[in-house]
Amino acid sequence: MSWTWRPCAVLAVCVLLLAGSAGCGSGDAREGGASPTPVGRLLEDRDKDGRPYREVAWEGVPDVRVEVQPDAAGGWGIRLAVRNFRFSPAGTAAKAVAGRGLAHLYVDGRLVARLRTPGYRLAARLVPRGTHQVTARLYADDGTVWAVDGRPVESAADVTASKPGPGAPPSAAGRRKARTQATVTRSQSGGRGSPGRAGEAS
Repeated sequence: MSWTWRPCAVLAVCVLLLAGSAGCGSGDAREGGASPTPVGRLLEDRDKDGRPYREVAWEGVPDVRVEVQPDAAGGWGIRLAVRNFRFSPAGTAAKAVAGRGLAHLYVDGRLVARLRTPGYRLAARLVPRGTHQVTARLYADDGTVWAVDGRPVESAADVTASKPGPGAPPSAAGRRKARTQATVTRSQSGGRGSPGRAGEAS
């Protein structure tokens, strides 16, 4: 009888010891593993709506450039040129994935659209007479703001909308002529580029 139960008892003790040490090892690995933020690093800085900035490294950082042109209907055509970035379709899971997400479009700091495509038409009523700033900022699908060097990845265009002078007929052609004289200047933050004149709109 002694030959049958003693080896089994020793074997059981060995199994328990091995299982316990394996459990400790896996716990240590979790503590010293990756940070809870899978992409980039969350900063304390937030946008005006309280969304935190998600800092990413320079290598492969998303980039955006906004282009604004007057259209024949009296509004403004918006075109976003992006690099290292893909627009996520509607219904995408709320998770930050490198180089993916959507763009928020602002006029004078007021959110006017959330874009999942590079093109958009801005209604004339949103850009009344005078100079206004149109800004496109990139967001991850979880609502965080893509950022580099502590600044959001965004691009801005200063648009000056004029109206026909005294005595001119308030026709669509007249408005179109006035808008073709609008100037668009581009500035970009997120660590890339600097303010500069893009030339006359056409």
